[in-house]
Amino acid sequence: MNILNLTTTEFFLILAGSLLILGVLLLIIGVVVLISRVLGGDLRKIAEQTATLAQKGIAEEVAGLVGNASTLVESLNGLIKSAAGIGVFLILIGMVLLAASYGLALQIR
Repeated sequence: MNILNLTTTEFFLILAGSLLILGVLLLIIGVVVLISRVLGGDLRKIAEQTATLAQKGIAEEVAGLVGNASTLVESLNGLIKSAAGIGVFLILIGMVLLAASYGLALQIR
């Protein structure tokens, strides 16, 4: 059996299977990224400690401390948004690949 002698049906079947596997993998990776990065306990701890630090700075009227704490909170929000963006992007690409796999599977006759 020569690998180069594929019929169009076999080629579409192999291509659809490959897209299906890749789509499912990207979908799973996207969900894992969303769960691990966005809901991670480390970011939540840092945000809580930064809020505590900002409250202490306000109570003691230390303007520099409050400014630095607010900058840190903005940076954490940006980090969470970028991690969520990467996860959503991977999920969307996974769904597109699944749709392409389904479209190719419909072409097989």
